Amino acid sequence: MEIIDIGIGAIVLAMAVATYRILIGPSAADRGAASDVVFFGFVGLVAMMGIRLDTDLVVDIVVVCSLIGFLAALSLARLITGGKR
Repeated sequence: MEIIDIGIGAIVLAMAVATYRILIGPSAADRGAASDVVFFGFVGLVAMMGIRLDTDLVVDIVVVCSLIGFLAALSLARLITGGKR
């Protein structure tokens, strides 16, 4: 379980750095990318805790959250570019 704990610590560190980028980021694109890192870091934390607690329930949660996060990233990219392809 030490590897899982190290992984959780690394994800929390990445989320902290991304939160700093959300607060300080000079552009909307920086903030959008950092918010994706925070969201998928949270999904990673849920997956790691599912492994740590040895439950199968989190697989469904992680899949649904990943799909929602992907669609949100697409929408944010479309918003930043002004709807241009």
